[in-house]
Amino acid sequence: MTIIQRKTGYYDVRTAHSDKPYNTFIPHPLPRVSDIKMDNALWDLLDAANRALGRLDGVTALLPDPYLFTYLYIRKEAVLSSQIEGTQTTLSQLLLFETEDMPGVPLIDAKEVLNYVKALQYGLTSIITPGSPPISLRLIKEMHHILLAGGRGGDKYPGEFRLDQNWIGPGKISEASFIGPPPDKVVDCLSDLEKYLHDIPERTPVLMKAALAHVQFETIHPFSDGNGRMGRLLITLLLCAERALKEPMLYLSLYLKTNRGEYIERLQRVREQGDWEGWLRFFLQGVLETAQQAVGAAQEILRLFEADRKRIASLRQQANAPLRVHEVLQKKPLISIRTAAKDMRMSLPTVTKGMQLLERLGIVAEVTGGQRNRLYMYKQYVDILNEGTKPI
Repeated sequence: MTIIQRKTGYYDVRTAHSDKPYNTFIPHPLPRVSDIKMDNALWDLLDAANRALGRLDGVTALLPDPYLFTYLYIRKEAVLSSQIEGTQTTLSQLLLFETEDMPGVPLIDAKEVLNYVKALQYGLTSIITPGSPPISLRLIKEMHHILLAGGRGGDKYPGEFRLDQNWIGPGKISEASFIGPPPDKVVDCLSDLEKYLHDIPERTPVLMKAALAHVQFETIHPFSDGNGRMGRLLITLLLCAERALKEPMLYLSLYLKTNRGEYIERLQRVREQGDWEGWLRFFLQGVLETAQQAVGAAQEILRLFEADRKRIASLRQQANAPLRVHEVLQKKPLISIRTAAKDMRMSLPTVTKGMQLLERLGIVAEVTGGQRNRLYMYKQYVDILNEGTKPI
């Protein structure tokens, strides 16, 4: 065995999967705060990112019901994170897949995206349950099991840390762009990461912790499949667990999708050169831009709701049913008349007239083209959140 030391870890030369030797990278435990060279510009960026998180948290309080926003925002993140891994599902398609009125939508990737939603919701519920432990390896394994269950990767040991060597890159291991720790080192590396998440040996500012923990998780690559999605889930989970956000409203997948080349390069520069500062700068810029985009989207949605409410209210005598339908659409922006009538406890003819009036106003659009079981979408609302979700 040959050991080649690097600043953030060491290479262990192996030959188990190849006729040629290859270097597996075993990371050292994450650095202390004092080991990061924080210049004034980096401190200023960290401060700006924290303020942007605070504004994002504040805009949540302005929403009539945070669920109205987070329901779709979580799904947008699921779509984007899964697209990074190669799925082609859009947000509109995911909503169609989830709608009870159309359970047979033939979308190969939709279940994989929906698993992402379920895994995140499971993790969030776990960390806010009174008496629940902090983020643990057990919780990460449970979320991974949900993420892969019944979809692609379902045969890659969901919920279990890998027992084989994996690598990043196409083809043979000898052609890999990066090879993480060998399987006999995975649990030790993860144990060090778990201690770091629990502020051992010292407390770390939450955004710095999320940034460094993400790199370490992706470097360890602890599962046979789903590591990228789990690594991105970990960011949101950590911000909510540390109470940096009350609601899960910050997701970096759009930023990482847009800057995919730099993202991969920054991760590798940490491993090769110990460039934590360059990675932090990239990560914090992503938090800043993403938080600002989320605030803008929330404000745009609030303006849309109010403008449409006023348009409907101006109808006076005809406004009651359309206003009620409009309220339901804020919670379910893709819905059938039958489901709307059930939720509103109103008759089918009354809801039909209300929906048709909203259609004439251009507030909703019929999206299935069928004579029966028609589905109506609050299109402008979905369009706001659809920004950036065109498949790669």
